[in-house]
Amino acid sequence: MTKSTPGFGRRAVCLIYEFLLLLAVLFVASFVFHLVFSDTHVSYFKPLFQFYLLVIMGYYFIWFWTRGGQTLAMQTWKMRVVSANGERLTKKQAITRYLFALLSIFFFGIGILWALFDRDHQFLYDRLAGTRIVSVDN
Repeated sequence: MTKSTPGFGRRAVCLIYEFLLLLAVLFVASFVFHLVFSDTHVSYFKPLFQFYLLVIMGYYFIWFWTRGGQTLAMQTWKMRVVSANGERLTKKQAITRYLFALLSIFFFGIGILWALFDRDHQFLYDRLAGTRIVSVDN
C-alpha cells in the first residue's frame, strides 16, 4: 500500500494546493469569528483572532492526519503521513508535527528546505515529530 518518499517537487506542489484549500477553510472560519466578535476595535481582538486561526488550522491538519493520514491535498497527490515505523499517527504525533511545522514555516520555511539536504528527503518537522510522508498506491 505505501511506498517510498515522494519527490520534493511533488510535495511542494501538494503544499501549494494545501495552502489554497486551507485559505478556503480559514475564510469560512474567519467569517464565523467575525459574526461572533463584531467589534474589531477592542484590544484583544487581533491576538484572539490569530490564536483562533491557529487552532482552526491545527484542528484541520490533526483531524485528517489521525484519520487516515491524508489531507484533501495529500489524497489528490497520493501521499500519506505515517509514523516513522509506518503506522497511523497518534494524536500526540500529529500535534507535535503541526507545532514543529508552524515553527519551521515561521523561520523562513527552513523545515521545508531541510528536505533538500536530508538523507531521506524528509521535512525537518517530520524528523522531529517521528513521522514521514510516503507515496500511496490506490
